[in-house]
Amino acid sequence: MAAHTGEYPRTVTTVRLLVTCRDRPGIVAAVSGFFFARAANIVDAEQHSTGDRFFLRVEATLAAGDQPERVRDDFVRVAGELEMDWRLARPDPDKRVAILVSRYDHCLLDLLWRFEQGELEGRPSLVVSNHPDLADRVQTFGVPFKQIPVTPETKREAERELLQALEGADLVVLARYMQILSGSFLDALGVPAINIHHSFLPAFAGASPYQQALERGVKVIGATSHYVTAELDDGPIVEQDVAHVTHRESVDDLLRIGRDIERVVLARAVKWHLEDRVLVDGRRTVVFR
Repeated sequence: MAAHTGEYPRTVTTVRLLVTCRDRPGIVAAVSGFFFARAANIVDAEQHSTGDRFFLRVEATLAAGDQPERVRDDFVRVAGELEMDWRLARPDPDKRVAILVSRYDHCLLDLLWRFEQGELEGRPSLVVSNHPDLADRVQTFGVPFKQIPVTPETKREAERELLQALEGADLVVLARYMQILSGSFLDALGVPAINIHHSFLPAFAGASPYQQALERGVKVIGATSHYVTAELDDGPIVEQDVAHVTHRESVDDLLRIGRDIERVVLARAVKWHLEDRVLVDGRRTVVFR
């Protein structure tokens, strides 16, 4: 066995800078110059311009002794000069992700498995359901489970209890949670929430989407993952996908195919969000994947 040299690799501190602003000359130069001046190394950079709006994601490793807090404080001047909306984030394996679910388990179990395999940044901190059905399945992953029943008469009280349960979460994921969250709840929540919708929005909204699809003789079915807003299924879209089908598929076939799309689309959306790849600009998103 080779002798140890006594030298250990230093801990690398990585930051992610996300910028949205009016497009103008000099933005990339200002950001890259900022990191160069503090001996940081840009390891990934992506940008997009619509002609009037500019979007940028930069991932950089900091010089020894530099700290994200100092980067944040120092970047205020650059951001002010170029009138940027910006955010500085860090990779964090302890990001707390709370998952809401009702009775359908395919999206929930897929997310829990991906967290367990290390495919998703962060960790599932809690699963909340309005039904008890999935408690045993969740607990096999070592994740706390809480049931909060919801009826039309108890909805307001249930939302108050749900807010308390979600305190401290960094992200809330609706993995086929079959309850509509009120605008006041979302305002009080204070963190992003991501939903999965069982159609390629805006087609086939409402009940029995696959029965609707069969009756219309569709050739493509899909799923959409979006941020939750007070307007039902109208939040900024993070990810979508489709599958081609034929007249030979039954409703059960469409359900099976649809479940596969739903879990993959939701997992991608959660991944992009946790890796700070999503910039929201009004009703649209730019996703650097």
